[in-house]
Amino acid sequence: MLTASDWVALSLTLKLALVTTLCLLVIGAGLAYWLAHTKSRLSVVISSIAALPLVLPPTVMGFYLLLLLSPNGWLGGVAAWLGFLSFNFSFAGIVLASIIYSLPFAVQPLQQAFQSIAASQYESAQLMGANSWQQFACVALPQAKFGFLTAAIMVFAHTLGEFGVVLMVGGNIEGVSRVVSIQIYDYVESLDYPGAHRLSLAVLMISFGLLFVLQLLTKRIK
Repeated sequence: MLTASDWVALSLTLKLALVTTLCLLVIGAGLAYWLAHTKSRLSVVISSIAALPLVLPPTVMGFYLLLLLSPNGWLGGVAAWLGFLSFNFSFAGIVLASIIYSLPFAVQPLQQAFQSIAASQYESAQLMGANSWQQFACVALPQAKFGFLTAAIMVFAHTLGEFGVVLMVGGNIEGVSRVVSIQIYDYVESLDYPGAHRLSLAVLMISFGLLFVLQLLTKRIK
């Protein structure tokens, strides 16, 4: 049975994953659509930056985000000047860190989905008088439904397992930043293996369930 502390960590993790997923579906859609259709030379740079979390150690990214979001950092200083609370060691901070860290898991499936849409569909919409925004809303979004589903599941599942970047930016504060991965680490550090196993099994079942649903939907669509 999960303890009260486990439920707090699990509910916080699910909340973080949900907020991160919703934010990235919006941010990722715009960025992925631009990358799929732009001819700008900057696309290589932007695409590389978006994919950087795939190869960069989470602690490295978390360290630089910690500096950036601190009151003396560029982003944290602007937020403080505007009257906002510090991002560091807060739920807002780990949401921002999670959005950046999970960005490629949203952008890449969506970019592939947008690139798979035939150019003739955009041309037909253009001949009917649709502008760029209408082409995006009426052609790209409906055709990329599976891309959105894949991105949502991948981002959600990836956020469930975040550790280093969340620990660096948010610390280990119960109810604020102590997500499931940190709770499991605390169990192992204190040699409470039954507690670690109990919570790890819950996360394993959730993650497997998400990927199982994705595989089923993939087979049905194909």
